[in-house]
Amino acid sequence: MILVVDLCYRDGSLSRAEFVGPVERFLRGAGAEPVVRHYTAVSAPDIEGADGAVLCGTALKDTGFAEHPGRFRWLPAFERPVLGISSGMLALAAAFGGGTVPCCEIGMTDVRVTAPDPLFAGMTGFPAYELHERAVETPRGFIPLAVSDRCVQAIRHRSLPLYGLLFHPEVRNEWVIERFLQQVENTQ
Repeated sequence: MILVVDLCYRDGSLSRAEFVGPVERFLRGAGAEPVVRHYTAVSAPDIEGADGAVLCGTALKDTGFAEHPGRFRWLPAFERPVLGISSGMLALAAAFGGGTVPCCEIGMTDVRVTAPDPLFAGMTGFPAYELHERAVETPRGFIPLAVSDRCVQAIRHRSLPLYGLLFHPEVRNEWVIERFLQQVENTQ
């Protein structure tokens, strides 16, 4: 089971269809079993029963999740694959003490791969869809995997299968989610 975490400002918001729905549909189409929970409703049984987790993005001005860092304390102990997308990357980084910096990118951006990793195997770069006003300062224990001309686009924990992406793979780069699912399968 893949725990899909909705970071939108409230459970059942209209933003869910835009930021969570595509991830959920892709996972189902790939044969995974996603269970969607709003970040305020993630429970211990959800965490314990998950083989992996995806923290979904939010609308541009939807940053309410950042006011509740305690809701993400489970991430450092999870030890199973996590993919944080856009706002999900910010939540993941914050759980490890990482901060943010201003960096506005909206629309298509060229991303350059800067470190080898199975998520980007065989890639040197690719275009990706961006929708954010802030980027992460790479937290201690993480390495940058990809960058744009303006900021870090992808990070990975040095020893745990935890990934953060600033771009939205559900829009133009579904192959990233597919490769993430392969990581989940490899850890079962």
